[in-house]
Amino acid sequence: MRILLISDEESSYYWDYYSADKFKDIDLIISCGDLAPQYLEFLVTFAHVPVLYVHGNHDECYDITPPSGCICIEDTVFVYKGVRIMGLGGSMRYRPGREYQYTERQMRKRYHKLRPKIFYHRGIDILVTHSPAFNLNDGDDLPHIGFSIFLEIMKKYKPKFFVHGHVHKSYGHQFKRFDTFDDTTVVNACERCIIEI
Repeated sequence: MRILLISDEESSYYWDYYSADKFKDIDLIISCGDLAPQYLEFLVTFAHVPVLYVHGNHDECYDITPPSGCICIEDTVFVYKGVRIMGLGGSMRYRPGREYQYTERQMRKRYHKLRPKIFYHRGIDILVTHSPAFNLNDGDDLPHIGFSIFLEIMKKYKPKFFVHGHVHKSYGHQFKRFDTFDDTTVVNACERCIIEI
């Protein structure tokens, strides 16, 4: 299965220079957040494959205009063609009262509520988040510090992939497209990236 990962920056490769052949081998699209809902709607319309998404820290507009035809996988384990995909969007809380921003404790609580679903599906294959994991290609400033609970999830369930966004290519030396943590391949989905599972 070929999966197109997207996050944070609308890709002109698809958005401005569309051609149907660019999607011919894509089986699924996963958004890691902070993308215009119109962009996701465009992809689900013209790619003719499911588009799954979690929220980024700037996705308050989804409350008013959610991306039509797309599937939100926040706080659930979604299974597509046998691949078990868990979603935990949002970033570290840096502005109190804002949606899609969480403390470490709040993110842990979200994970603990998901444990029965993980148990039911006998694990996960892909962990989808917006924020990176703590000390794993995250930033030094509060908005871009990752969550340590993501490291614990990877240690416990050993998903094939951990995919996230939030750390942009324009940040320079901090950007790393691929990494590994134990048995998991870590992928920064910023703009676009394709994986196979």
